[in-house]
Amino acid sequence: MSFQPAPEEILQFEEYYVPASKGKRFINLLIDLIAFYIFFFILGIILAIVYPPIINYLDNEEVGFQILDRIISLLLFVLFIAGQEIIFKGKTFGKFVTKTRAVNIDGTRITNRTAFLRGFSRMVPFEAFSALGDPSNPWHDKWTNTMVVKEEE
Repeated sequence: MSFQPAPEEILQFEEYYVPASKGKRFINLLIDLIAFYIFFFILGIILAIVYPPIINYLDNEEVGFQILDRIISLLLFVLFIAGQEIIFKGKTFGKFVTKTRAVNIDGTRITNRTAFLRGFSRMVPFEAFSALGDPSNPWHDKWTNTMVVKEEE
């Protein structure tokens, strides 16, 4: 008597995820940066309308203020990117255009915590340059066990 596997055992299909190319990831970054600057500009206009004296305060050339400005800008960028990845389930404006999505290494959706960790890891100096390797595996993916993949077409 020989062993006959059931049909469902024979036809086990695994889903394969195709990592996004370096070019698509670069386009994602450019679009997300442009969207962030537009958001930041609109936020500045709203602040100026609501509280006009803020313009004089923000026009400060002191070194300490400039450092604080950079830190606040970085934190806003983290919130902007992480917020999109949370709301749109692993996508940002750039990823909508390039038809890509951030997922966990096993292909599951990223959690809110993972989206924030991905965002915060982008604050590391020179982190963007870590995406230049081939294959593109930037630190924010390595450190959070995520990847950006092509979506099914």
